[in-house]
Amino acid sequence: MGFPRSYRRLGYLLAASILVSPAAGRAQAADQRNQPVLEPSALAAAMARYRRALEEYMQAQASYAAAAEAYWSAIAEKRHLRAAKRASHEPIALDDYVLAQPPVYSGPPKPRDPSKPHEEAPPAPTIYVPVVADFLAAAQREFKFVPRPQSDGEFKRVYAKVALAAGLTGEQIVRIYGFEAGGNGDYDVQAGLEYNKRARAITTALGYNQLLATNTVEIVAEKGAQFVSSLEVRAAQLPDAGKRALQSKLAILRRMVNFSTSVPDDWNEHQALANTPKGLGVHALNLDLDIGPLLQTQKLLDSVVFARRKGYGRTLSAAELEMMNLTGDGNGFDMIVMPPAWRDQVPTANFFQRHGYADNPVAQRNVVVAKLIAATDVRMDQEISKPGAKELAAALR
Repeated sequence: MGFPRSYRRLGYLLAASILVSPAAGRAQAADQRNQPVLEPSALAAAMARYRRALEEYMQAQASYAAAAEAYWSAIAEKRHLRAAKRASHEPIALDDYVLAQPPVYSGPPKPRDPSKPHEEAPPAPTIYVPVVADFLAAAQREFKFVPRPQSDGEFKRVYAKVALAAGLTGEQIVRIYGFEAGGNGDYDVQAGLEYNKRARAITTALGYNQLLATNTVEIVAEKGAQFVSSLEVRAAQLPDAGKRALQSKLAILRRMVNFSTSVPDDWNEHQALANTPKGLGVHALNLDLDIGPLLQTQKLLDSVVFARRKGYGRTLSAAELEMMNLTGDGNGFDMIVMPPAWRDQVPTANFFQRHGYADNPVAQRNVVVAKLIAATDVRMDQEISKPGAKELAAALR
């Protein structure tokens, strides 16, 4: 009885493999690795070229690293100089800013080692960013807290009332909502998910004004007692059922305040807390109808108060307020008090840390202050025509 056809084919392949020459075997193995076959003499020549190219690459990288280090050191030094001048009421000069753009690597690419398989580098590991479901789960687990259910329309109405009462203008409220929440974001909108809820969140930034978890912990630490006081006044005016519900929430808020004030009032300390399960639970306050509008408003109000304390008399435009929101109060204030004639000359890099600039394509595209502010206004103009922004505008009337 003969062998099945599949067995016969296997036998042919085995026999053929036995007859393959060593050189052919090497070629087959190399082909499997998608790497061209090099004879010893050719490989030696290729390795010599590779070592020369690698040396050139390393020298170019070293030159770029030195230039970048010097540049960002100068940025930091001049920032400290400007702060010292302002503290002593000395005038700021144009050359108190770094006027060159950040260095860009323009050397050769890293060469490929011809002695190693030509394989693609493994993708960089993806860092998981917590999302709304995580904030809610942490709030329930750590504090037995469940944000009060609401519709987005109801949240917008409460937020509009709180923000106006705090002294923010309608223009500031709507245009910053448009810029931060994509013009149509709900109260639970998160960075990276503004236009596609199936996308990947890029930070913990949440809500109409995109508070990071660190922002939330910091505001609760600094203003939480104030929130408790204002909500106690409101609770006293409610019917019994509403009073009991709000008082129960206030007991949880006090626990969150105690947690947030358990470290020194410092951004890095608050960032460490924000990355804990309890910190993620505190961040869920943004989703609550009673407390979320207070948090979202406070982030902007703090910038307005900062500018006033520094002697800035006129009302901040929405784009100016967004500069403070985007780069931090100190850096944003530095931009908005700059003489208009300088704004076309001063690079946006002056107002960022190195890693923050690298992660901000908007600042990199709009390389000077004038362009960044103008681009922000253009984006706001586009987003305020969307339904969410129109609904918020209507709630302000």
